[in-house]
Amino acid sequence: MGFLMYDWKYLLLVLLPGLLIGLWAQARVHAAFRRASRIRNRRGMTGAEAAQAILEDCGIRGVEIEPTEGFLSDHYHPLLRKLRLSRDVYEGDSLAAVGIAAHEAGHAVQHGRGYLPLLLRSALVPVSSAGMMLAEIAIFMGLLLLAASPALGRTLLFFAVLGYGAFFLFTLVTLPVEINASSRALAALTEGGIVSADELPEVRGVLGAAALTYVAAAVTALLNLLYVLLLFLRARER
Repeated sequence: MGFLMYDWKYLLLVLLPGLLIGLWAQARVHAAFRRASRIRNRRGMTGAEAAQAILEDCGIRGVEIEPTEGFLSDHYHPLLRKLRLSRDVYEGDSLAAVGIAAHEAGHAVQHGRGYLPLLLRSALVPVSSAGMMLAEIAIFMGLLLLAASPALGRTLLFFAVLGYGAFFLFTLVTLPVEINASSRALAALTEGGIVSADELPEVRGVLGAAALTYVAAAVTALLNLLYVLLLFLRARER
């Protein structure tokens, strides 16, 4: 019982900050998107048109741009070579729409030019997904079995540490991928004349806020990893 009470104390101390950081980052994204979505870009281009223009300017061929459902569900699928934009972005002509579309087009450019961190992230997707799923099972079973079979419980907690570690590595690799995509987007938007100099701060604000969500995800993943590591080390002391 003392072990579980100790765990709940550290659960609050270690994981609560990650939750608060994540909520703060999401609030920043929504606020920036709402503000920029009220401003129509002067060229009158939709997000889909802006993305297509960027791909053509960068010499990227064979990428299909299509609408998808959901709010801010925009993403680039490297295996299918599809750039999927949410309806508000695909059809919208706001600064928020062209900024997000340009960011996703930046991922397509990364893929077309063999950007190493993107390739590494793609390779880590199945590893991190499977690792997290197995880690959740391992931590639950490990805590249950600690009393009856301490050795097996500790082994399961060790595998949970590995699973959370794999996911943390994925979030770390994601950071340069997302930051680079935003940098490519801002450069393409200005060089292609899609947005003017006075429109750029609003676009930068949207992309900057979006980048915070990936930083928050990395911090949260690190805190999760530290928590599971604390469980494992505590179990070894028993």
